[in-house]
Amino acid sequence: MLTQFPMMDQATQTHSLQQNRVLRNTYLLLAISMIPTVAGAFLGVSMGFSLFAGSPGISLLLFFGIAFGFMWGIRRMKNSGMGVVLLLGFTFFMGLMLSGILRAALGFSNGPALIATAAGGTGAIFFTLAGIATVTKKDFGFIGRFLFVGLVVILLAMVANYFLPIPALSLTISAAAILLFSGFILFDISRIVNGGETNYITATLAVYLDVYNIFVHLLHLLMALSGRD
Repeated sequence: MLTQFPMMDQATQTHSLQQNRVLRNTYLLLAISMIPTVAGAFLGVSMGFSLFAGSPGISLLLFFGIAFGFMWGIRRMKNSGMGVVLLLGFTFFMGLMLSGILRAALGFSNGPALIATAAGGTGAIFFTLAGIATVTKKDFGFIGRFLFVGLVVILLAMVANYFLPIPALSLTISAAAILLFSGFILFDISRIVNGGETNYITATLAVYLDVYNIFVHLLHLLMALSGRD
């Protein structure tokens, strides 16, 4: 019986090393994914790109079709190098989609400062919550169901607000989305730390979407509170 303890310790150490490797690779790939995101955003702003220039309904369906197509491919190819290629392609596409709100922000006299503040605030939220999940190693899996319900509610509200724009509802959605995706950071990083997620490509996809959505909604709130000069 005593000989089992060294084996158990070795298994625990192996598991810990594996999860540390997944977490490290996730952070590295997340950092790399920001390069095509910035490139896509810069290109979109320069070209005046807008996927939603035509029919709102068709444009929305087109966006969801492309986005979910990328995500389906990433998950299907998560164990190969093609998964990384698809992930970087997805982040470039999402960078293009950022160009609309970035152009709107740049229309403010303090536009660059608003974008920088949103980026800094997003980074502060991410590093704080990721640090909590990593250092405490607390399992935040129990909030998953609440986050899923909240996500469904916000998506429905966003679709409704897209067709029937109501400024007060839009601000409420952004505030709720920041809280929701902050919760998702805790949830997603906790899954990596505690062994619920063992693939760094799908882990990066989840965390990237958390960070992306926090940035977009934080920038939207800052623009609304700043006013246009």
